[in-house]
Amino acid sequence: MLPRRTDLPTLQSSAQPRYPPPMCNEAYRRTQIAKLIRDFGETRIALDFPEGVPNFAPLDSIRITDRLEIVRTGADRSDSAPADPVAPMTAEMVTRRWSWPAPSRGGGGGWPVYNFRSDGRTLTNSATGGRCLIPVDGFFEFTDPPAPAADAPKPAKKPLKSKWAFTLAGHDWFCIAGVWKADATVGEAWAMLTCPPGPDIAPYHDRQVVVLTPPDYARWLDGSAPASELCRPLPAGSLTVEQVR
Repeated sequence: MLPRRTDLPTLQSSAQPRYPPPMCNEAYRRTQIAKLIRDFGETRIALDFPEGVPNFAPLDSIRITDRLEIVRTGADRSDSAPADPVAPMTAEMVTRRWSWPAPSRGGGGGWPVYNFRSDGRTLTNSATGGRCLIPVDGFFEFTDPPAPAADAPKPAKKPLKSKWAFTLAGHDWFCIAGVWKADATVGEAWAMLTCPPGPDIAPYHDRQVVVLTPPDYARWLDGSAPASELCRPLPAGSLTVEQVR
């Protein structure tokens, strides 16, 4: 774990960019399916595979429009708090596309919607969309590369952005809160939910994806917890960060 960055440039300025800097457009997952099944069982979620058990190959780079496994409620797709809060629930794992096209004025597909703001939204389950879990080992954020020394020669190519890997402290993998929907253009697809940054993310970005801890997986899926309760940053030290580029 690296020390918290204090030398990054401030994210606020008088000249705001037209669009916010891209956030969480890459993740990775190396955990095997057998471990996910076992660990989900410990959170009272029994996984079902209506389309067959997926080929869970290690994925070092998951990017927008890639297909990835998500977990969502079963066929009835309705919000319902369980009669017994400790009884297991069944959820299905399916493979779906990351992002759907935003509407455009010209009638075609617009920019991909891969992150979705949770702020002020209810986010319930229905037959055509709702909450989901996105199991990953970690996600990446990017910052401007360090400024070159004043006497350094001009590089032949623009330097790549610095790349930072975030993981959930004490866990091999974790779930990002997401939403899925049935889209007329690309079919069923999902996006990662975002919220204001917590202390672990704030030095790197002005938003963050919603990271859930295992006790909240079932509460997120079954709709028994309001989105406003779970779509919030975790306390300082919950996430570890490592520079990978």
